[in-house]
Amino acid sequence: MPPQIQLPLPEGTRDYTVPEPPPLPTAAAPASSRTVFAAAHVTPHQHDSSAVDWDTTLAFRQHLWSLGLGVADAMDTAQRGAGLDWPTTRELIARSGAAARAAGGALACGAGTDQLTLAAPTLKQIGDAYEEQVAVVEQAGAQVVLMASRALAATAAGPEDYAEVYGRVLARTERPVILHWLGTAFDPALEGYWGSADLDRAAESVLALIRDHAAGIDGIKVSLLDAEREVALRRALPEGVRLYTGDDFNYPELILGDARGFSHALLGAFDPLAAHAAAALAALDAGDTEAYRAVLEPTLPLARHLFAAPTRFYKTGVVFLAHLAGHQDHFTMIGDAQRHRSVEHLSLLFRLAAEAGALPDPELATARMRAFLTANGYPR
Repeated sequence: MPPQIQLPLPEGTRDYTVPEPPPLPTAAAPASSRTVFAAAHVTPHQHDSSAVDWDTTLAFRQHLWSLGLGVADAMDTAQRGAGLDWPTTRELIARSGAAARAAGGALACGAGTDQLTLAAPTLKQIGDAYEEQVAVVEQAGAQVVLMASRALAATAAGPEDYAEVYGRVLARTERPVILHWLGTAFDPALEGYWGSADLDRAAESVLALIRDHAAGIDGIKVSLLDAEREVALRRALPEGVRLYTGDDFNYPELILGDARGFSHALLGAFDPLAAHAAAALAALDAGDTEAYRAVLEPTLPLARHLFAAPTRFYKTGVVFLAHLAGHQDHFTMIGDAQRHRSVEHLSLLFRLAAEAGALPDPELATARMRAFLTANGYPR
């Protein structure tokens, strides 16, 4: 008999029967038609939210590699700039690099400037910080993702300052990097990135940077949650430079693309939806766009709720789903960020995950959901 549970949803408490997830085709080889990274979360110890549980954290990366996905590590999904400090990040990059080599898995890691403690760093100090972190990523054997820098956003006077800092760093990287354009929905401190709060002007600035350094740039990861703007930027990129979608609201259509091109992907949504992503990409490789849509489009209601405003708190839902799916045995986050979403939000997340087929073991997920509700005083 399917498990049942009483859920305190935003519209009121409802009885819910948890469906069996539909079977997904198993894909273990990386996609050939798209390059795809799942941005992975980190797991702390249950009773010490400041200390990473390395065994569980690395086991989840092995799970992603086993499905043929690349791993994007030390990104915002890993609570970069939201509780994960630079010393721990440095260790995460080194450990993930060793695990990637052992697994033969693709790995990209964020290099930023979050080790800076100065209130008003200079452009040179920002560049030095980037270079320090780039060296750590490269030493780990990972591809560099040049993360958007809060320090640079606060210091830069205009596009020319971005060009100076990025130009210096790009001239010294060992292999082509992925740039990172993170919108204010994900981080309000990045207002005006690339030198303007006008997104059209910002796009002109980043395109100029890319054209000047195309040989050192593999692509740009764009998380603006604006599909039309992403497509326009994608079509304007120099030949050979990829657009990695970070649009967790519109990824099926952006990855599929059209006659004029498509996006690759670097997505936090593919942390809890890794099996769906792998199955959909296998269908796309086989030329079966109908099967691709059938697997991926039903996941959109879940992803859109996961990344609902305040979008920066999506990490809470990602970790909650990892707990429900059996990837970790508790719902504790770095810095106790599990408190950032309400019980009602997470209850709806549970229902949408069940409907998307993202709870591989309904009995386990229901038992864990019931324990979570009990711990939070439900039913009331």
